[in-house]
Amino acid sequence: MSKANPFPELMRAFFYEWLVEQRNASVNTVRSYRDTWRLFLRFVADRAKKKVAIISLADLTAAQVAAFLRHAEHDRGGTIGTRNCRLAAIRSFFSFVATKDPASIAQCVEILNIPIKRAPVSEPCYLDPPEVAAILAQPDQSTLEGMRDHALLSFLYNSGARIQEALDMCPKAIRFDSPNCVRLMGKGRKERICPLWPETVMLLKKLLERQPRAQDQRLFVNRYGEPLSASGVRFKLAAYVKAAAEPCCRCKRST
Repeated sequence: MSKANPFPELMRAFFYEWLVEQRNASVNTVRSYRDTWRLFLRFVADRAKKKVAIISLADLTAAQVAAFLRHAEHDRGGTIGTRNCRLAAIRSFFSFVATKDPASIAQCVEILNIPIKRAPVSEPCYLDPPEVAAILAQPDQSTLEGMRDHALLSFLYNSGARIQEALDMCPKAIRFDSPNCVRLMGKGRKERICPLWPETVMLLKKLLERQPRAQDQRLFVNRYGEPLSASGVRFKLAAYVKAAAEPCCRCKRST
């Protein structure tokens, strides 16, 4: 470790030795932490008028972290949840630094004491069965894309899975025999078993017949066999919801 500037070596050890090897963090966690640090270092470099490559540990003060969190929430238009995720990634690094560089403990403690921000609790929102049916009816099931979207939306409705959990699912995770169920891998690599309705299993079987996948390949893919992105699914879902809502809006205007 360089005595002049230990930060680069600490950052390397944090990601490659501690986060991946010791904590066995998921790929999504590593990516999230990486994105946070990329944004944070750019932010600090801009404020300090220096290049990212020469930033030192001393530059990463609690005041800089607090300013970055305000920037992430207000200037970048992020949510409080996103702000808290950024803080978690930064806190995790400084918890690691405190064990490796005792001279920096005071600095680490100041950053670790930055509190998580509480978000207002919104009122639960839910859809009535006819509204769900209207959304599920939007994909054109005569096409492979429509069949896939209908199966994906039905699976999400049945299982309550997060979008990324559904996109990570492989055929081997599904029990097609009775009792039908699926093994989902959630955050923190926590597994859970969710029962599946026969109707959902039938849709998944038909999708696999139309677009066969190996047992360890992702089930929901594009026409080229490449995995879908969560942002792409959210975009398509929003479009289906909008299309399903139009007849209801017309009926309300006519009454």
